[in-house]
Amino acid sequence: MTVAELKPYQSASNDFRSDTFTTPTEAMIKAALTASIGDSVYNEDVDTIALEQKVAKLAGKPAGLYCVSGTLSNQIAIRTHLFQPPYSILCDYRAHVYTHEAAGLAMLSNAMVVPVRPSNGDYLTLEDIKKNLVPEDGDIHGAPTKLISLENTLHGIVYPYEELLRIKQFCVENGYKLHCDGARIWNASVETGVPLHKYGEIFDSISICLSKSIGAPMGSVLVGELPFIKKCNHFKKQCGGGIRQSGMMAKMAMVAIEDNLPLLKSSHEKAKNLGDFCIENGIVLESPVDTNFVFIDLEANYIKDDDLIKFGKKHNVNLMGGRIAFHYQISDEALENVKLAVWDAFENAKKNPYVHDGPYKMYRSPTPVKY
Repeated sequence: MTVAELKPYQSASNDFRSDTFTTPTEAMIKAALTASIGDSVYNEDVDTIALEQKVAKLAGKPAGLYCVSGTLSNQIAIRTHLFQPPYSILCDYRAHVYTHEAAGLAMLSNAMVVPVRPSNGDYLTLEDIKKNLVPEDGDIHGAPTKLISLENTLHGIVYPYEELLRIKQFCVENGYKLHCDGARIWNASVETGVPLHKYGEIFDSISICLSKSIGAPMGSVLVGELPFIKKCNHFKKQCGGGIRQSGMMAKMAMVAIEDNLPLLKSSHEKAKNLGDFCIENGIVLESPVDTNFVFIDLEANYIKDDDLIKFGKKHNVNLMGGRIAFHYQISDEALENVKLAVWDAFENAKKNPYVHDGPYKMYRSPTPVKY
């Protein structure tokens, strides 16, 4: 693809590839024009500091650190929690920090990962964690577990609050650090009514994304105790994450939090509508639809991901395989169209069943642009 062939992005209203495909609102763009212009590397940007303080306060933590992405905020948090290798991190086998952050745990933290498959199929329980921990018992052959990283939501599934409390108590009693990839913790909070600060009481650190369902153009805020955040800032700089005039992005993120948080529930309702449609028509889902994601089980339905994408184009919706993401800008018309696309793919699979015999990629790398 050349630059000349690249078409300008039109609308997020029919884009189900991810909840990152929201576009800035007029209010966000106007806010950017009045943003502060200080240098945030030197901690001199007023709007960036205001955003960090706001998100930290919402999460019940003393300090926050604005980062360019959730990948950066996750990776520097985990790096800061770990001392003196060898050590290991325990997480869900589907965790973003493990599967989709470019081997950051190995490269940046020199950490062994213990990926665990939940016994209930949805989320790790305390019992799952206990069975898979690597104890620090003097055995020199292993890498003792030092950190447990949980994701809320994961595959759109809300982590039960009571289970998190059990895990927290165990971590406190046994000296394990507990990190949360809260890329979509806004969704968990909106769906359950559990305020962010209650989640903040459980985790030592939380990475809270701004560019996913909440709809800001970019960024993430990492929250935790002040000494921890200071050290994270050191690793942020080391990873090339220092931003000079970040006020424009911070100001837009503030608008996103204030304006869009009440709108997240509508994306959950639309996702559940599609989920109900699938169940009623015998289309197998990978996961329960708790929030804003519907996961079509392509293997169980004998659907080829490329076919689902093709039928999406036929019905004027953008898809990226069986992971169907809803966000607050998805239209009612697009909801009905995505049902048609899923139905066509399901019916096509009955006539042309596809057997999945190789690796399946949830995300697609973009086509390089030739200059």
